[in-house]
Amino acid sequence: MKHRDYSNRNTNDRNTNDIFIQDMDREELHSYPSGKTFPDEGMPPKRRKRRRRRGIALPVFLCIIALGSLTGCLFLVIKNRLLETEISEAAAYVEEMNNTVLYTEEETADMINAAVSDASRQKEEDILGRVKTMMENGEGTSAMLRELYPGEIVVAADSRYYFFPVLDTIRHHSYIEDQFVMNEDDILEYMADGEVLSKKGIDVSRYQGEIDWEKVAGDGVEYAFIRLGIRGATEGKLMLDETYEDNMEGALENGVNVGVYFFTQALNKEEAVEEAEFVLENLKDYDVSYPIVLDVEEITTKNPRTKNMGKQDWTNVCIAFCDRIREAGYVPMIYGNLKTFMLMVDLEQLEEYEKWFAYYRTPLYFPYEFSVWQYSSTGKVNGIDTDVDMNISMKDWGE
Repeated sequence: MKHRDYSNRNTNDRNTNDIFIQDMDREELHSYPSGKTFPDEGMPPKRRKRRRRRGIALPVFLCIIALGSLTGCLFLVIKNRLLETEISEAAAYVEEMNNTVLYTEEETADMINAAVSDASRQKEEDILGRVKTMMENGEGTSAMLRELYPGEIVVAADSRYYFFPVLDTIRHHSYIEDQFVMNEDDILEYMADGEVLSKKGIDVSRYQGEIDWEKVAGDGVEYAFIRLGIRGATEGKLMLDETYEDNMEGALENGVNVGVYFFTQALNKEEAVEEAEFVLENLKDYDVSYPIVLDVEEITTKNPRTKNMGKQDWTNVCIAFCDRIREAGYVPMIYGNLKTFMLMVDLEQLEEYEKWFAYYRTPLYFPYEFSVWQYSSTGKVNGIDTDVDMNISMKDWGE
């Protein structure tokens, strides 16, 4: 067996250990200063800066990692909350669907048909009930038809009934039905907030005979339409009403405002202008504040001269007369009833002229614009021995 010599090795090991211990001492002097000894002071400046940068970079790096981790956690928390909300909404929808009764298409169709049948039967019973009530009250066929067709204007004429749709192309009046009130003296008034807004008036002709206008004025009559004249229904002669002058003078002397009307039988524009000139000539000596009216009505005389006139012919007559009256500085107006305004003339062409509507029932049955309503032909007024036409005016031309 060979003997190995370790003497040199031990010496080398000791030398190495001495060097290591010396290095450790130097390192401890740099890392853990004691007293006033700072071993870094002997280190080159560049090396010192590198050491300091390395010392700052590590904490910054660790902060960035921590911030990223925190952001990730917040994202996961928010996403988890959204998922919880969606799950809750889905659960609520499922619960709602479980509580909802679903029908097949066939079942739905059967339900609709049953509802329609019930509604039709109920409507039929309602209609029959209304008809029965009206018949028991002695109301005529026209009243029943107007009740059953509220969206149309029903006109009885020539032994038949006409149905006209209510048009939006013609101006409608804005009067409120419930504000037309018949007072204790059977005088129709238009009321608002306890105040009378309308004007009481009459219209007269030779059929009223001699009139005591002082008593008429004392009875609260504020205005009167006085018949100026007529055109003959067969020969077409222009004639002055025989009481015209007395009525004009008597009304004006007692403070009653006046307008005049003329019963037309003009065949064309030329005759309409002739009638207007006749009217203007005979009212020039009077203070006329109310409108000048063209009375347009169906004539009951056998074989009248106007029997072949059509709707446009009557409309042309109205326009020609009213335009001439307006040129002379007066307010033109057209008088008529349902037949006049629905069958005889074209209202759409007469929008610019005032209307005087004759209808002897309440409530009012006319949707379009008008200024005067003749609501009775059997009125009673002091100073007049006969029945007289009663009117309510929505305007005061006498102001």
